[in-house]
Amino acid sequence: MSLTGRVALVTGGSRGIGRAVAELLARRGAAVALSYREREQAARDVVAAIEHAGGRAWTGQCDVADEAQVHTLVSDAAAALGPIDVLVNNAGVTRDGYLMMMDRDKWDAVLRPNLDGAFFCTRAVVRGMLMRRWGRVINMTSPSAVAGLPGQANYAASKGGLIGLTRTLSRELAPKGVLVNAVMPGLIDTDMTAVIPETTRDAHLRSVPVGRIGTAAEVAELVAFLSSDAAAYITGQVIGVDGGLV
Repeated sequence: MSLTGRVALVTGGSRGIGRAVAELLARRGAAVALSYREREQAARDVVAAIEHAGGRAWTGQCDVADEAQVHTLVSDAAAALGPIDVLVNNAGVTRDGYLMMMDRDKWDAVLRPNLDGAFFCTRAVVRGMLMRRWGRVINMTSPSAVAGLPGQANYAASKGGLIGLTRTLSRELAPKGVLVNAVMPGLIDTDMTAVIPETTRDAHLRSVPVGRIGTAAEVAELVAFLSSDAAAYITGQVIGVDGGLV
């Protein structure tokens, strides 16, 4: 599953799943651009780790909810590494709260980066992919999108929207060699899940058939596969890395 000669852009690549994806794609041979919104030093640490291992990497600040910033990110990344072949829409946030306490600001704070951001990033890179007749777009969704989770109306809606976007774009773009899939991580050991109360985490784990929390590296392996020529007959799919949860 070599990615030698490919250029990948991983949004939200400074930590957690995004970092694991960026580092694995680089080990497979891709030049990797990664974006961050606030954690500049963490992003630079990822770049340094990739370069120390002999890879090529670049990072830039971007709020993916801002279309102008997205265009600047893609332009700067392409200038540094080359045209984008693989896009991993990983950037996302949560702002949990029950419906009656969720105001419009909290709704928009999640929908704009999680869903609008993926739309902006995909539109910014896809023209070049179509011209080269090769591309991979991988969207990070969530079991909340299909199972629902109280207190996550905004997050579940954003991730459900990504599933619809994935399946629609897969049909639009496949004839020109651009494949679009979604990866659906379950409970994964990251900074985001580390703040979940232990009682809540234990209750969740009881519903996971394999009986353990997943790792970011396990998610990254699937992303790397979908990014490669080995996945040339796979598009429009939503694939869980969730221990059998969904």
